[in-house]
Amino acid sequence: MKNVKGFTLIELIISMAVTMLLLGAVYLAVNSTQRHSSGIERKVVAQQDVKAALDLMATEIAMASYNPNFVDNLWLVPPGGATTCGGASSAQQYLGIQEATANSIAVEMDIRGTASGSDGDGALGNPNETIRYNYVTTGTDRYLTRATNCGNGMPFLGATVASGDPRNVRVINGDLGLPVFRYYNGAGAEIAATSLPADIPDIRRIEIILAVETEGIDPNTGQRRRLIYSTSVIPRNHVITQ
Repeated sequence: MKNVKGFTLIELIISMAVTMLLLGAVYLAVNSTQRHSSGIERKVVAQQDVKAALDLMATEIAMASYNPNFVDNLWLVPPGGATTCGGASSAQQYLGIQEATANSIAVEMDIRGTASGSDGDGALGNPNETIRYNYVTTGTDRYLTRATNCGNGMPFLGATVASGDPRNVRVINGDLGLPVFRYYNGAGAEIAATSLPADIPDIRRIEIILAVETEGIDPNTGQRRRLIYSTSVIPRNHVITQ
């Protein structure tokens, strides 16, 4: 009867070492894939938030100065104004762009009628007829607010740290030295900030720029991902004088 030989101690040690190396390689591959997927997920969520915000802003700003009934003295003091919100504006010549700065804009439009399907009712008391966007940078907060009619500015893109709400992005225009809004006249020349609000009637195009970074740090780079989106809006109704 022949002797049956088993594995030697050295062979077992070598086998275990090879197995550990293979398991380590598999772990590194899986971990790298998970980290990469996590970074992509953060970027995709940020892109979705920014694109949705930019689309809504462009849609609403494009309707500025809409006055289908050609009502005189339609325009009101917007949210955040120096005087009582909702009262008749003393700057009727600005039409439906009652505020225009590098980091804020207030637009007004008579879009809702009293009857179903009607277009405008000659007043600005209905929801979303007076809208103000404002970029806030306080402490570590970096976010954009949206206020309607005479309500308070609510977080629109990003949120405050103190709120405890999920913050997918932080709006970092200020950190990069980028305005949120830029204004151009009919000749395509940029209207200087020092010329506003006096030159609001000359506005023919508005550029919206949103620079953001993900709230979560990318595990691959150890840094927050940064994204910059922009679009141009032509407020066609603002050309019409009433």
